Amino acid sequence: MPNAAVPASSAAAPAPRQRRKEARPQELLAAALALFVEKGFAATRSEEVAARAGVSKGTLYLYYPSKEELFKAVVRENLAIHIAEGLQIAAQHEGSMADLLRFVMCEWWKRVGPGPAGGICKIMIAESRNFPELAQFYVDEVIAPTHRLIGGLLERGMASGEFRRLPVAETVQVLIGPMLQMTLFRQAFGACQMDPPSPQPESVLEVQMELLLLGLLNRER
Repeated sequence: MPNAAVPASSAAAPAPRQRRKEARPQELLAAALALFVEKGFAATRSEEVAARAGVSKGTLYLYYPSKEELFKAVVRENLAIHIAEGLQIAAQHEGSMADLLRFVMCEWWKRVGPGPAGGICKIMIAESRNFPELAQFYVDEVIAPTHRLIGGLLERGMASGEFRRLPVAETVQVLIGPMLQMTLFRQAFGACQMDPPSPQPESVLEVQMELLLLGLLNRER
């Protein structure tokens, strides 16, 4: 009797060991992000990250040869990837710059602000002076691309006449400042009770965008 054919899905499925190996980088990055946010960069030890991810320290070093390289990977996975996606979306967008600006700001908060990734901003502000190489990496991979993304939207809106002429670099700071403040506030005081309660960041962002767009839009068109 001929052998029964093996279902295509079964034949293509990776072995459990292979699946485990492929999942390890993500598990390590998740463990590292959690520990960095809990303890800070300086106080987190590589063996703690390995233990939380359920692997040996040697296995951790196979993927990330130093704590600095591990932190860089965490930044790329949780922040830089979203900025790169925003730049790609902006490059393909052909409609209103006001709509795109609102989308980019709200989407960044949705993906970064409420979760542990927002803690990376707090770490960099608190510890960057003690780790200048990591500070420069963060500037190159996060701060500068963010300014390029937001600044590019403003310049396009001004060039088309949708926005009135304003100094771009200064306007970028005005846009980013409240977002950064809300992120840091949530990381530092999110567990505290306030009376009256602090407004929800989504509501603050909505008010910020309304006020900013009122100031940006060219009323003479």
